[in-house]
Amino acid sequence: MMSLHVRTPTYHSSSLSRASGRTVWLKLESLQPSGSFKLRGIGLACQEHAKRGVKRFVSSSGGNAGIAVAYAGRELDIPVTVVVPETTSPRACRLISDMNADVLIHGASWQAANERALSMLGDNDAFIHPFDDPVVWRGHSTIIDEVVEDGVQPDLVVLSVGGGGLLSGVVEGLQRHKLNIPVLAVETTGASAFAQSVARGERIVLPAIESIATSLGARQVSEHAFALAADHRIDCAVVSDLQAVDACLRFLDDHRVVVEPACGASIATIYENVKELADYQNILVIVCGGATSTVEQLNTWRHSLSSASDP
Repeated sequence: MMSLHVRTPTYHSSSLSRASGRTVWLKLESLQPSGSFKLRGIGLACQEHAKRGVKRFVSSSGGNAGIAVAYAGRELDIPVTVVVPETTSPRACRLISDMNADVLIHGASWQAANERALSMLGDNDAFIHPFDDPVVWRGHSTIIDEVVEDGVQPDLVVLSVGGGGLLSGVVEGLQRHKLNIPVLAVETTGASAFAQSVARGERIVLPAIESIATSLGARQVSEHAFALAADHRIDCAVVSDLQAVDACLRFLDDHRVVVEPACGASIATIYENVKELADYQNILVIVCGGATSTVEQLNTWRHSLSSASDP
């Protein structure tokens, strides 16, 4: 069976290279049919469940995972129900429903939405977890397969972390190819569950998500993603919402590509030349994408965040 995701470019960014004084490569996952990397792993999981004859996919999501499940369900002709928290944008809900999926809004956080989704499962349903599933990680690991095929071998991979699915997949891909390349895991200030967990040496639960980067909105990272820090070099960086949004707008000017703040967080580390990049010269940034933001929304966020930061 053909994969539902597409092969994306590994693209040398002259703009980001100039801005950082380094060689910067982009893996343009924003070009996936669903708008984000999520389709790689979620598409694979949906296909495997479809082979077993399931009659419905049920998932929980803050946006991009739900869009990916809806896309996969439409392509496989299997009905989809996605439970999203109240923080999910109207645009994300519309993109999910436009692909003929049912959208249920429930709870103030992804955790609450996830509990509701699990309670809805029937005998012929398959639950599609947005990030905590070995099949999903295997699908995401194909990002590294393509980078290797393209002949690019960075000395650092930069990516954004929410629940940890992308991190888990990228590390799996690196280890499969026996590449001992460090990863810089990036979050925003109000959604830094992974960085805080690594700093404390135990998985913490954030009391709430206080960031506009709602795609990073898991209050606790997966156990697997947290455990990876023990056997792979993973450093953490945290940027502000304003830095993430500014990076999205600057990236739009430089590359003609719209991404959401969850993705802009990783891009911001390059534009801001954060200290965690000091030892690296050849960097790969996973442009994880995000179909849920518009230019108008980015400008609105920027105005609001700038006003709030003014003395």
